[in-house]
This record gives sequence, structure tokens and C-alpha cells, in this order.
Amino acid sequence: MNRQPSPPEVVWHHATVTRARRERLNGHRAAVLWFTGLSGAGKSTLAHAVEEELHRLDCRTYVLDGDNVRHGLCADLGFSVDHRHENIRRIGELGKLFIEAGVMALTAFISPLRADRRRVRALFTPGDFIEIYVKCPLEVCEARDVKGMYRKARAGQIPEFTGISSPYEEPEQPELLVETASHALEESVAQVLGYLRARDLIGLPAPR
Repeated sequence: MNRQPSPPEVVWHHATVTRARRERLNGHRAAVLWFTGLSGAGKSTLAHAVEEELHRLDCRTYVLDGDNVRHGLCADLGFSVDHRHENIRRIGELGKLFIEAGVMALTAFISPLRADRRRVRALFTPGDFIEIYVKCPLEVCEARDVKGMYRKARAGQIPEFTGISSPYEEPEQPELLVETASHALEESVAQVLGYLRARDLIGLPAPR
């Protein structure tokens, strides 16, 4: 599915309450943390754990989880190639709205294709899109296999399954690489938070 251009009568409305004002009120910058990796790599677990720590720091956050989004926003989409492209496109557009709201949005999607991730990155101002590659060996992901998906894929019950019958294209230059097979969850969370602090995305002075 390709994004159709908006008709000329559809005009973007610029709010008087700006992103910058929302960020000052929140006390942190807005960004999209795009967690990508194989099924079972620990994307959702890490995203939610990072959100928990950000919440403790009084940050405004929201996790967009792959399964949850398919219950509503993308409930009309299947798993064909075109529908997978559209699924990622919609999440990117939703991420833009969270950015404007001054929120730190965390997304947990396999998003296996570099082209899809590049298209999403192109939606954002440089620095707003943070690609986090949650790297984990396939054999470790299969050993975890919480949903039994790999077993079904190996049995041929799930066609085009990423890592088995469909490729996962590793990020070439992610902002952050987190190796969940060799690091405890707490270490991975600390790595992400350390990056956010180094970029001055969190820890802004309190608003006056």
C-alpha cells in the first residue's frame, strides 16, 4: 500500500500550543525510540522496562506494541508484504503525532526491512527517530519462543515468518545496539537511559 497524497482542501492545522511548549512543560524532549529485532529478541520486554524507568523520572511516555496495535489501529491489515509495509507506515505516522504531543514514544515491532525503517526515519526531523537494534541470536529467540511461533514456522504452519522463511535485515547504523542474550534486562535498560541522557533528551530543567 502506498500513501496517497492529501487533497488540496486538507490543510495541516498548526496548533498554538507547540511541541516546544509541551516539552518544556514535560521536562524532557520528545522522541520515537524504535526497537527492532527478531521475534523473541526482547523488544517489548525492553521497551516496557525502559518506559517504567522513564515514568519514574516523570517522563510522558507510551509504548506502541506490535500485537496491541493490530487489535485496533491496524486491525484491518493482514501479514502480506503490502500489509506489513502499511503497518509500519501507520506506526511511523502515529509516532509523528506523539512527537508533536511532546511524548516519548517507544515502538516494539520486528520491522524486518531496512527500506521500511528508512521510510519511517524520513518522516522525522533528524534526531527525533532513534533506532534501537535489539540483537539476539536466532537460536536464543527460538529457545525462548514464548508464543510457539518458531515451532509453527518450522513446521510450515506460518508462511513468511521472519528469521525462518522471511529475511530480517539488520540495521546498518542504528543509534543504539542492545544485545539481550549477553546482558541482563537491567543492564539493557541502563544502556538505553544512558543514551537518552547523553543526548539531553531527558533531565531538562523544571519549567518555570
